[in-house]
Amino acid sequence: MRRNVAILIFPEVEVLDFAGPFEVFAVTGELNADTFHTFTVAETPGSIRARNGLKIVPDFTLENAPAPEVLIVPGGAGTRPLLKKPAVLEWIRQRARQAEIVASVCTGSLVLAQAGLLHNLRATTHYENFADLADLAPETEVVEDVRFTDNGQVLTAAGISAGIDLSLHLVSRLLGEPVATRTARYMEYHWRNDGGLVR
Repeated sequence: MRRNVAILIFPEVEVLDFAGPFEVFAVTGELNADTFHTFTVAETPGSIRARNGLKIVPDFTLENAPAPEVLIVPGGAGTRPLLKKPAVLEWIRQRARQAEIVASVCTGSLVLAQAGLLHNLRATTHYENFADLADLAPETEVVEDVRFTDNGQVLTAAGISAGIDLSLHLVSRLLGEPVATRTARYMEYHWRNDGGLVR
């Protein structure tokens, strides 16, 4: 079964937050046919300026994106405006109802919290934003000593590069550890499938 992997992008998205997971799922799809179709989704068409000036052109908009089996919400300074965008939050809620996996990287967890997807779950985020997450989601257990949390359908990663660990963990969970190990080796990424317990 080929799974659609949708990565939400937006102005001031942190580059490695979305590019790291994109690389993991795209490389896995390249090395293992018919596993993942990875694409970016934005609120509107046209180029988007990410952190530090990188320009990206999204593959789809919220209106025409294929339904994802895996939805990833990255972080960055641009997450703050998203917290005040009802249409984006509702799109995330609707996709989460149908998706097999919903995951955040860094401050993308704040967006999941605002969308009401972290109630009574364990979650993490960038270390500078633990208090922000606790304020936004008081019923969420904020975990500070992990690379990522896995609640089953909903996962959250700590800051920036932790999104790569979370994505490899998901590949391992969905397709088996040998597939994830092969992807990590191709990427020349030092990965330990330790359940995210080491920061």
